[in-house]
Amino acid sequence: MLADALYAWFHYLAIFVMVVVLTAEAVLLRPDLTANGVKRLIIYDRLYGVSAILVLVTGLLRLTLGAKGAAFYMSSPWFHAKITLFVIIALCSIPPTLKILRWAKQSRQQAGFVPAAPEIKSVRRWVMIESHLFIFLPLFAVLMARHISV
Repeated sequence: MLADALYAWFHYLAIFVMVVVLTAEAVLLRPDLTANGVKRLIIYDRLYGVSAILVLVTGLLRLTLGAKGAAFYMSSPWFHAKITLFVIIALCSIPPTLKILRWAKQSRQQAGFVPAAPEIKSVRRWVMIESHLFIFLPLFAVLMARHISV
């Protein structure tokens, strides 16, 4: 019982970190982005990746070692919807991460580097898509937990 509670707690913590970091990225991705902001953005994007991995790992722990058991989750269409949406969000995070990695390289090579406004706008669009899709994950989790069928 304690292990199950700890798996859930760590899962929620990872989710909260992921949401906070995604929000911080969205706040930074404005036309007035500074060189300091680019440095923070690079850190936030790395934290976002780490938190996403932790969400996945803790979710797998809950699936395989949790009190409800894998059968509970696997029988729910909402579990499959939730996992599918998580994968879609992960795929949406690839373009901004690749662009931010390029910015990191450019900022190492050029002091005071700031990306062009259209690039910032493009990355922000992807981050906002991720943010808006993320809204549905808790809904799917609630429907799954209550075993509500479609």
